[in-house]
Amino acid sequence: MARLTDLLPRDWRAATLLGRVLTADGPTPVLLRGGMIVDVSRAAPTTSDLLALADPGQADGVILGEIEQTNVSSVWGGKGDLDLLSPLDLQCVKASGVTFAVSALERVIEERARGVASEAADIRARLSERIGGDLKAVKPGSDQAAALKQALIADGLWSQYLEVAIGPDAEIFTKAPVLASVGWGAEVGVRADSAWNNPEPEVVLVCDPEGRAVGAALGNDVNLRDIEGRSALLLGKAKDNNAAASVGPFIRLFDDGFSLDDVRSATVELEVRGDDGFILQGASSMSLISRDPLELARQASGVTHQYPDGFALYLGTMFAPVQDRDAPGGGFTHKVGDRVKVSSERLGTLENVVTTCDQAPPWTMGVSALMRNLAGRGLLGGAA
Repeated sequence: MARLTDLLPRDWRAATLLGRVLTADGPTPVLLRGGMIVDVSRAAPTTSDLLALADPGQADGVILGEIEQTNVSSVWGGKGDLDLLSPLDLQCVKASGVTFAVSALERVIEERARGVASEAADIRARLSERIGGDLKAVKPGSDQAAALKQALIADGLWSQYLEVAIGPDAEIFTKAPVLASVGWGAEVGVRADSAWNNPEPEVVLVCDPEGRAVGAALGNDVNLRDIEGRSALLLGKAKDNNAAASVGPFIRLFDDGFSLDDVRSATVELEVRGDDGFILQGASSMSLISRDPLELARQASGVTHQYPDGFALYLGTMFAPVQDRDAPGGGFTHKVGDRVKVSSERLGTLENVVTTCDQAPPWTMGVSALMRNLAGRGLLGGAA
């Protein structure tokens, strides 16, 4: 097991953190503030409800324990004092893709390689030589982007991924159904029939029912490169699978000490440690994102699409692992047992272990089951 403080932001004493824990009664929203873990389910039975309040960080509740005296459970460390869940419940889980130049090139590589990892290195070298430097400096939707598009079409290098990388419209897709994301300490899943896949360490922006950004968390947008590489129409199969969306450890609420500017300047670090001794490390700087987080949130919601329970939005990653794990030129892919750690100083550490989707615990608590649980606890307007 791990100490709860090991997962928290460096300045956790000054932060207000929102999460969900599994108690004997069922899933329960909690706030970490003032050194205490506070059950706020009587004020708001879900984190979605809490984030709709005018001042969610000040919700009343019952103290469950002291932060510094608490251990947390995990699939690798055993039972602790607290079982963490994903901090998301009724929020729709969305994701934005190809928001960094590096990730845009990697999606084009997947497309041209048709999902065959051994062909990636040669395609990567040719594309980087032709457009890598130009792409990083291009503002999406600008006149410069339109001119580059025409040049790339003339060279036979245009791609649907470049359209969302530098065109006016961002790629926004559904990553997971409500209640289907997993949290710190859980297993994350890759499909057993995928031979080329990787973690995607990201910041997750959390928005209230009005579409306003109210906090942020860390996320791992597990990615199946071979499946999406075969066809972009297989995006759902590549992205939305059992245990393939990890979020946590907590949502850090925006306040006077933590704002969107801290998200914009964040560095997200990744470490993968395999049972085979393989170690992969890298970092992604949010300062290099091609579209501002608020612009991505605006493209995800608005007059054409509403989210009455709020939504969470993975903001994308610039980190695409290309380090060879086995055969030269084979690149990186996950193996069962990989420990994946995503961390950022102001958001904490999200850690999971890799299994296959069919072996991860199945998603069983849907909306109707949660509503029955909350009603039985008397948390829905006094229902018994």
